[in-house]
Amino acid sequence: MFENLGVLSFWTYLAGVVLVIIVPGPNSLYVLKSSTSHGTRSGYRAVLGVLTGDAILIFLSFIGVASVINASPTLFMIVRYLGAAYLLYLGIKIIYATFFQKKSLTSGSEPAVIKSEKHFTRALVLSLTNPKAILFFISFFIQFIDFNYANAWIPYLVLASILEVISFIYLSLLIFSGYLIARFLREKQVLAKLGNCTIGALFMGFAAKLAIFSH
Repeated sequence: MFENLGVLSFWTYLAGVVLVIIVPGPNSLYVLKSSTSHGTRSGYRAVLGVLTGDAILIFLSFIGVASVINASPTLFMIVRYLGAAYLLYLGIKIIYATFFQKKSLTSGSEPAVIKSEKHFTRALVLSLTNPKAILFFISFFIQFIDFNYANAWIPYLVLASILEVISFIYLSLLIFSGYLIARFLREKQVLAKLGNCTIGALFMGFAAKLAIFSH
């Protein structure tokens, strides 16, 4: 069936995508943090940012821009350090807000000083500055596209749709998990702070790993 749409080894692709998506990373961690701290709406804004970022990277892969970035050590290094810097910024911001922001991060309502739009923007930036995501779309993703197919955009669209649907389902599970975690931690401020510090430290760890990631 999928071979008729220019897709090769569909089940292998499906299994690979599921494994890649469920491995913890900055995007999924940020979605979980958004829903835990600010509710399901903010979580879904973050999900929209992640899905939009993936769609943009797929389009860039389709037109060849991602391959150009990967082929240029300088451009790839710029993207890598931008991503590391942004992850470090988010980690520090989370830890700072945990101890110095007056309103509780687990109160279930978003502080007035944080605009809701930022959840989308931050998730989008996380996606677009992740060099491993770029490598995924130009090394793994394209292996399942039959470039002899008359309309190359069709298998791209099929594979992208599958990726986005699976991502949406998985991130939705994280959002509702975050909601339950937030309810549990609402009256347990010490545990809430410990959880926020752990997430902030993980972001900083991702930043350090990305900074030393070798091409």
